[in-house]
Amino acid sequence: MAFIDELQFHAKAGDGGTGVVRWRHEKGKEFAGAAGGNGGKGGDVYVRAVRDVNMLARHKAIKVFRAGQGGAGANWSRQGKAGDDCTIDLPIGSVVTNLSSNRIVELLEDEQVSKILHGGNGGLGNEYFKASTNVSPEQSTGGREGEEADFTVELNLIADAGLIGLPNAGKSSLLNCLTNAEAKVGSYAFTTLDPNLGAIHGYILADIPGLIEGASEGKGLGHKFLKHVKRTKMLVHLVSLENEDVIKAYNVIRGELEKFDQELVEKKEIVVLTKTDMVDDKTIKDARKALKKLNADVLEVSILDDKSIKVFSEEIVKRLEAIRKEESVKEEKA
Repeated sequence: MAFIDELQFHAKAGDGGTGVVRWRHEKGKEFAGAAGGNGGKGGDVYVRAVRDVNMLARHKAIKVFRAGQGGAGANWSRQGKAGDDCTIDLPIGSVVTNLSSNRIVELLEDEQVSKILHGGNGGLGNEYFKASTNVSPEQSTGGREGEEADFTVELNLIADAGLIGLPNAGKSSLLNCLTNAEAKVGSYAFTTLDPNLGAIHGYILADIPGLIEGASEGKGLGHKFLKHVKRTKMLVHLVSLENEDVIKAYNVIRGELEKFDQELVEKKEIVVLTKTDMVDDKTIKDARKALKKLNADVLEVSILDDKSIKVFSEEIVKRLEAIRKEESVKEEKA
């Protein structure tokens, strides 16, 4: 299933049911007065956050979402049945925009539910109009129309850590070693065309497709995937030792992040030297030394070394736990 991070759709809340004119019939009193019930309320339209990044792809062929109409009123003052609500499941991180009102709803938590359209109220039956001056009312009203609008959905993935770097830096391979993501890997650039997610000890890692110089201006895979980095809590910047100039490789990505959004370069970052098994110790030492001159926090890992992977995964979890504690302290103070 192809990954989709943008969607457009039309939604219609249910119309209210019609109020009716009815008369009460009782034994010995054929016309006992007005008894027409009100119509039922139309169904509302909601969006709900779910943990499925492919949910937009499942909605691709659906152009219109509709809630149920309210039922008409009935005799003996019975109100019509309310219309069924319509709930649209969207991935966590979705930004839903009503193109008519420009109202924006952000789905940031699992199972978060937000109403985006109100169903119409039901019409009034003739009993509602009964009064001392109008003992046999003939009037009733129709139900109000439910709201409707066009919407856009833009998905900004929410992950604890985002794996970034040039194409073939080893992001997908590392994600597969750390988690059960089973991301596609290959020996050519742009093997990863869609973001991949994996979980490690309850933390979500996102493999962001390879960026190149000019990505913030739309080159390569463009800035389409840069937006997915915005909501990560920490950046794991992979620099392959296949690069003759690791500083240049590092600065290319940092430059694109800064051009796209200054906040990205202010996130916590770990620089990870990858493909260490392909070079000698001196090359690794020189690369680490050069990057540390830039005040980079440097680690190294080899996907061919289980011990290296274990140490690296423990370090990632340790740092993410520290970030979570910092956030908890800030929330308590707020």
